[in-house]
Amino acid sequence: MISLPRLSADLRSGALSPVDHVRDTCERLAADTHSAVVLLDADRALADAAERAAELARGEWRGPLHGVAVGVKDLFDVARLPTRAGSDVLADAPAATADAAVVTRLRAAGAVVVAKLHTHEFAYGPTGDVSASGPARNPHDPTRITGGSSSGSAAAVAAGHLALAMGTDTGASVRTPAALCGVVGLKPAYGRLPVDGVFPLSETCDHVGLLTADVDGAALAWDALTGTGTPAVARRVGVLVDDYWRADDAGLTAAVDAAVARLRADGVTVVEIRTPMIEELAATYPVIVGAEAYATHARWFDDRPQDYQPATRERLGPQRDLPAHVYVAAQRTRRRLVAEFRAAVDGVDALVLPTTRLRATPIGQETVDGVAVRPALLALTLPFNLTGWPAVSVPGATEGLPAGVQVVGVTLDERGVLALARRLV
Repeated sequence: MISLPRLSADLRSGALSPVDHVRDTCERLAADTHSAVVLLDADRALADAAERAAELARGEWRGPLHGVAVGVKDLFDVARLPTRAGSDVLADAPAATADAAVVTRLRAAGAVVVAKLHTHEFAYGPTGDVSASGPARNPHDPTRITGGSSSGSAAAVAAGHLALAMGTDTGASVRTPAALCGVVGLKPAYGRLPVDGVFPLSETCDHVGLLTADVDGAALAWDALTGTGTPAVARRVGVLVDDYWRADDAGLTAAVDAAVARLRADGVTVVEIRTPMIEELAATYPVIVGAEAYATHARWFDDRPQDYQPATRERLGPQRDLPAHVYVAAQRTRRRLVAEFRAAVDGVDALVLPTTRLRATPIGQETVDGVAVRPALLALTLPFNLTGWPAVSVPGATEGLPAGVQVVGVTLDERGVLALARRLV
């Protein structure tokens, strides 16, 4: 995989030119075998790279993303390119007339947007194997899922094509594919990166996030997009001990135990925490996301249901007749229980837990040893979309397929979460 800090240093020093880097990246993406790429914008990318190179020759440096090739999930508008969101519903979508706000930030920071990347259809799923273009494939085992919905973003980083890719996370969609593909996935706090120009799934749960090969790369990208700061130091970390938070794969539990042991050895106090409200809180998630998703899709779904993938159609259909008062009640319950959750974790700076209950499963397989795949990939991440707290998934120490360890900020912001995560790897 490509280290973003090392790549950035090579570009700034002149050891590597933006044009050579972007040309090589485009060639890699064109030859990708993991279905990570849905649209390659090579001509424009090479022109932009030439401009970044000319700036460097004049002694102008925009920052650590100057000349870095970046891919974005195909939910982000990129001017002059269509946004199809992994769906035949948008097969004839016109080219976007403007960049999404985050794409504008990337370009201002000197990044070169090279491609739009695979997404689970309309981001409505955590597996990455439901899309008009077919399933994305895990670089660690192409017969297995990448996780979703930012499937192409995770695959492109894991395959060594890109040092940085952008994704979205409504319940799992940056952290779960990061975990399954063995990369780092940061979901910032709610609203920290703008969603303007990003196709919505659930307006009250959608987060824009990023994926990199390592924690230092995530920190560099975060600083470039938001400004630098000094991370707080975590002194007390919580471990959630209710049955809800248990992984179904022993390797995932072992990876978290090893991470917690590392923190203890580093002088961090580890506290066991119970969250008796968690089942009720988690139950609000499908109601809220389903209602908000259907509000976006109602007209298309009524007129062209056959253009949706069967799995997406099955999830949207039941939302048609959901009474408004059920949605309102779910949002009220969410607000009440998030406050209870926050009170339960009071006194710790962060939480450490598995990212998922399962590791990457075979493409198309809905259950593994009696465990339903989709809920197992959502359950441990979705609570932090409901709360809006920052969270990152980092690769844990394990044998075999990658295992994700999740670090969630309670008092920590994104810089603090990343600093704590760095101590785990």
